[in-house]
Amino acid sequence: MSGSLALAGWIALAAVPLRFRIARPVALAVALVLTALYIALILSYWSSGTGDFQSLAGVARLFEHPGLLLAGWIHYLAFDLLVGTWEREEARRIGLAQWVLVPCLVLTFLFGPLGWAAFLACRTVRLDSRHDTAAVRP
Repeated sequence: MSGSLALAGWIALAAVPLRFRIARPVALAVALVLTALYIALILSYWSSGTGDFQSLAGVARLFEHPGLLLAGWIHYLAFDLLVGTWEREEARRIGLAQWVLVPCLVLTFLFGPLGWAAFLACRTVRLDSRHDTAAVRP
């Protein structure tokens, strides 16, 4: 269910033309629902985990608990969607073409930081082509 919900937000970001602002509130609403679910899972299961964040083995022990594994997955879904929302808004602000944005969104959805890095590269090229000093601003 949470994966399908996140996908709806990503479809709004990728498919709605940049000139329409409806994609942002849709994606943010989806992220808010995912965040609420994440909070509920963490509050319910955090004390059930036997692992920690001190080592990879500790993280693996945390994710042995299904509730915490689900919370971790939802964390990724929500956070990556928020990054994708920023990418779309920034693309609209700087006049980046949607056909350039969409592959970055797909990469962000699938591989998080790789998609963000791809977007930053496209953004930098776009801003440099305009001789815009905002190219260094994240």
